[in-house]
Amino acid sequence: MSRRLAVLVMAGSIVGGGCAYAQEGGPTPGTLEITYIPGGVAFFTSKNDAPSFNNYGIGTAATYNINRLIGIEGEVFGAIGVSSDIQFGSAPSNIKAPNGVSYTGNLVVSPFNYRSLIPYGTAGLGGFTMFERPGLGVTTDETFFTGNFGGGVKWYAPNNRWGLRGDYRFGITKSKDDAPAFFGQDTRYVHRVYGAVVFTTVR
Repeated sequence: MSRRLAVLVMAGSIVGGGCAYAQEGGPTPGTLEITYIPGGVAFFTSKNDAPSFNNYGIGTAATYNINRLIGIEGEVFGAIGVSSDIQFGSAPSNIKAPNGVSYTGNLVVSPFNYRSLIPYGTAGLGGFTMFERPGLGVTTDETFFTGNFGGGVKWYAPNNRWGLRGDYRFGITKSKDDAPAFFGQDTRYVHRVYGAVVFTTVR
């Protein structure tokens, strides 16, 4: 169900701009873009005995646009634990989830352009480090291999120097046999959304 939702969101982002492909014009991406993420959320779904939990997110990304179609992006996303009624063993329900940070390299594809609005699809690989939270049995920092895919839309201001960005990712985190019980030894899934400000160089 989660995978179907993610695929539909990405497809909607791409198809939604298809009717305007021939109407190019107006502001466009610069060669280099810096994205500042002041607010986002990452929701880890439950898996077997491992509970669901939420994290507030902040971060940054740098995108090098090879051309109008393809870009390469490096992203760092900090996940700040929040109290979210975690149900795990004898831990109090108001305990905060562990803090963490993800770091990924992504391919960004923008096949359609409508004036200042540009929808895009993206996918990438990287890692996720979950920091210790002894109250949940996470006694050491743990690092996991991750993959993600999703999409979003960028809007550029008329001066082409800045813009806004909305982004959705479906993340797949490969667990380990020695991972803490809180995270579980099975593959975990995460839904992540954020809003951001983009600063861009003019081509």
